[in-house]
Amino acid sequence: MNATNVKPADGKLGVLVVGLGAVTTTFMTGVLMTRKGLTKPVGSMTQYDKIRVGKGADKKYLKYNEIVPIASLDDIVFGSWDVYPANAYESAINAEVLKEKDINPVKEELEAIKPMKAAFDHNYAKRLDGDNIMVGKTRWEMVEQLREDIRNFKKENGLDRVVVLWAASTEVYVPVDEEIHGTLAALEAAMKADDKEHIAPSMCYAYAALTEGAPFIMGAPNTTVDIPAMWELSEKTGMPIAGKDFKTGQTLVKSGFAPIIGTRCLGLSGWFSTNILGNRDGLVLDEPANFRTKEVSKLSTLESILVPEEQPDLYTDYYHKVRINYYPPRNDNKEGWDNIDIFGWMGYPMQIKINFLCRDSILAAPLCLDLVLLSDLAARAGRHGIQRFLSFFLKSPMHDYTKGEVPVNHLFQQYVMLKNAIREMGGYEADEEID
Repeated sequence: MNATNVKPADGKLGVLVVGLGAVTTTFMTGVLMTRKGLTKPVGSMTQYDKIRVGKGADKKYLKYNEIVPIASLDDIVFGSWDVYPANAYESAINAEVLKEKDINPVKEELEAIKPMKAAFDHNYAKRLDGDNIMVGKTRWEMVEQLREDIRNFKKENGLDRVVVLWAASTEVYVPVDEEIHGTLAALEAAMKADDKEHIAPSMCYAYAALTEGAPFIMGAPNTTVDIPAMWELSEKTGMPIAGKDFKTGQTLVKSGFAPIIGTRCLGLSGWFSTNILGNRDGLVLDEPANFRTKEVSKLSTLESILVPEEQPDLYTDYYHKVRINYYPPRNDNKEGWDNIDIFGWMGYPMQIKINFLCRDSILAAPLCLDLVLLSDLAARAGRHGIQRFLSFFLKSPMHDYTKGEVPVNHLFQQYVMLKNAIREMGGYEADEEID
């Protein structure tokens, strides 16, 4: 390994997940099964991908853990918070993502993962009615309780480090209010004043995690860490933050396929995306206020890849629509349809249809693993604030919109950012350009 300033991944890594639903239990079960040699962590970049380091005669293709010190799966200890009291085994069975035969070999380990009481506000997810929640606590009391939960979890399990990951439901849309979300002092004042309108429960988790020295990852499209107040907190605590919204099915396709249209200089008239899904995620998104949060996240992808200003002949007036339909029979096996109307030589129209029958949690689980391991790596490398190199894994990557920064949504440009960050942390030259 090259000379690097990254601290080694010694000791145990705690992974505290908000939400013990389909995604989380699929993630946990897969890691525990992989540890026993009973399955393979397919889809995980940190476990499979190889990156070129060096050029010419010095060129080598190495796995991530050969370039930088990444925590071993054997060192991970899981914990969670959830509004429902069921343990991870019961939740995994209830989620109906994995077959029982693929859960049972790690049944005892999963049964030991019992969710702590969630910091929850019914107004932010009206379709959820669990009773494993903190009762009668103000926003600031929620923060204090969550901090205590993190400290206890760390102590009881003899952990060296903790990462907190949000894999719970999409909250109702919270518009960014500069007066409240603009500075850390204003955010803390709003929390202490129990401002329930501007302070989402997810903000309490992020605040608690960062303050306790744990990186925080936002896996839903919630307004949480994408506000200046949280950037200020993450700089102050020296902790990395990443978000938002796991890039699993349709948006993955969009961020990978739109570059084909752009690179080939074809025109776009319209892109219509619709989904059916039936799990708890679908149930929550059936509520218009919650769908609004998701819509904003999903719509942002295309506009920064096919940019009207750069190619007015090709991308000036295209129509972009995103729909999500709750359809219980499908459960976790969601289906995404994309209808893409393009035009070519002399303006003649053509169509592309993509039908992705995907399994949401199967696609999300490896993202959870990679985001956790790479956020832990970033923390040990002394990287704090927004982790742009993790954009590859997320639907609407964090960016400093106060300075007019445009997020990179182009999948292959995101991949270059990821590779360069790993190279740099490994003491190699970041030698690829984003064109």
